[in-house]
Amino acid sequence: MDYRKLGSSGTVVSVHCLGTMTFGAESDEATAFRLLDDFLAAGGNFVDTADVYSAGVSEEIIGRWLKARPIEARQVVLATKGRFPMGPGSNDLGLSRRHLGDALDASLRRLGVDHIDLYQMHAWDALTPIEETLRFLDDAVSAGKIAYYGFSNYVGWHIAKATEIAKARGYSRPVTLQPQYSLLVRDIELEIVDACLDAGLGLLPWSPLGGGWLSGKYKRDQVPAGATRLGENPNRGMEAFGPRNAEARTWAIIDAVEEIAKSHSVTMAQVALAWLAARPAVTSVILGARTPAQLADNLKAADLRLADDEMERLTTVSAPMPPDYPYGVQGVAQRHRKIAGGR
Repeated sequence: MDYRKLGSSGTVVSVHCLGTMTFGAESDEATAFRLLDDFLAAGGNFVDTADVYSAGVSEEIIGRWLKARPIEARQVVLATKGRFPMGPGSNDLGLSRRHLGDALDASLRRLGVDHIDLYQMHAWDALTPIEETLRFLDDAVSAGKIAYYGFSNYVGWHIAKATEIAKARGYSRPVTLQPQYSLLVRDIELEIVDACLDAGLGLLPWSPLGGGWLSGKYKRDQVPAGATRLGENPNRGMEAFGPRNAEARTWAIIDAVEEIAKSHSVTMAQVALAWLAARPAVTSVILGARTPAQLADNLKAADLRLADDEMERLTTVSAPMPPDYPYGVQGVAQRHRKIAGGR
């Protein structure tokens, strides 16, 4: 297992992070304990959850695991999130000082810990002034309740505004962003990746296998079936595929991933994960395995090194649709500048 710095912080995390959204829903407690045990045994040390995962049950399961495994618990870098509704009231959500104070304390209780290593804002809150959120987070760092904080599902201007305000006011600065990112979903490369590189934020991609598409579960014009999210859909006709099935780009990516996987005698999931882990700004890729077998397979991606030409092929075939202004050719040309004859 490789390790990398958590964004611009001095804390080191494994290149793969165990995502726990299924804990308490698709994965019962015994399975969740097995996943955590296997992940730590493989060298992983980074675990991600959120208060809304199974309405707090995911955090409770992790808390009981941490209590039952005190030696292993000391190695875990623990991340959780707050922002989404945890009650029926109008102040039971958002990034206000009031809600975050309640949410952070509740997460600490459920997890059974006195501090959280990485506390993430689960999404932007257009109602709450960003200054209020940042001041709360800075206070939480000073109080020892959190070591670092980060964002999730923010866009470029959110990142730029938040980091510049934190810098100007002398607050603790964010260290990570958790976005959706995969060979199938690369829109964050238009601006968000550059915003993170500029601000020193490490990326923690979620849904790295594109909802299972990059694992090889689905075939052209074949009705989904079996132990897959689409196969378990009660509406199991071709419409269960959704619009992605009709996109030529989808199948071109899948074909390329499959061919490269065969050449290495590995699974498609391992190829997709290896490509993502090698992308700029990526700190740790979040694995959302539902079973120990899935986790074991995904973790093998840490040992896979793709050749330059393989990386280039995957990057080229998965290129998003050419954007229009200001991200297309005209906009890029307008922003470009270099010294004549220089480097």
